[in-house]
Amino acid sequence: MIRKIFALLIILNLTACAELQQVVDSLPQTDGVLSNADIASGLRQALDQGIDKQVTKLTQTDGFYKNDLVKILLPSELQKADNALRKIGLSSLADEGLKALNRAAEDAVKEATPIFVNVVNDITFNDAKNILLGEENAATSYLTTKTKTDLYNKFKPVIESSFSKVGADEIWTNLITRYNNIPLTNNVNPDLTDYVTNEALDGVYTMIAVEEKEIRSKVSSRSTALLKKVFALQD
Repeated sequence: MIRKIFALLIILNLTACAELQQVVDSLPQTDGVLSNADIASGLRQALDQGIDKQVTKLTQTDGFYKNDLVKILLPSELQKADNALRKIGLSSLADEGLKALNRAAEDAVKEATPIFVNVVNDITFNDAKNILLGEENAATSYLTTKTKTDLYNKFKPVIESSFSKVGADEIWTNLITRYNNIPLTNNVNPDLTDYVTNEALDGVYTMIAVEEKEIRSKVSSRSTALLKKVFALQD
């Protein structure tokens, strides 16, 4: 079916919503013709489902820390520090430091939903058309483009505050100080706030992509009648 749509788009060079609607009208439908508004609404539902189902998981305790897809590991400059601390019997301290980074991310992601909701509400039919007929991560890419700057600016101060709340700043000051005092090591002082902010963003988009793939590939993941009808166009 998707090949048919792409072929028509290429041959007719459709650029207007009215013209694309003629293509949609020509597709077989079991429950009536899909309007432009239906298609846009269906894409909004898909994104809302991804945000509600997957992003919410990240805000829970261990939402990052026990999820191998998004667990925040140490930046490269601290991996040597981590190994060195474990060798001198400070494994528990190193583990607490790693957990603290993930806790801060879990805290920050709570700020994401309102920003996503605003972007999803503004999706146009053109946006929806491009997402629907795009790559398997087209919806995630759209959200990334539209929200990454705002989310970074929202996440960063929360993570700074969260570092203090969960004790990450004290833990990491202690860790880095201990490491820097080990003979024959190069001192490290990474910007952990920026690092965790970017890792948290990557985690959010990773989980949205997981849900997008599910909706695109599995009819059973399309939770509403409208989702079933809209995504049938790309099957």
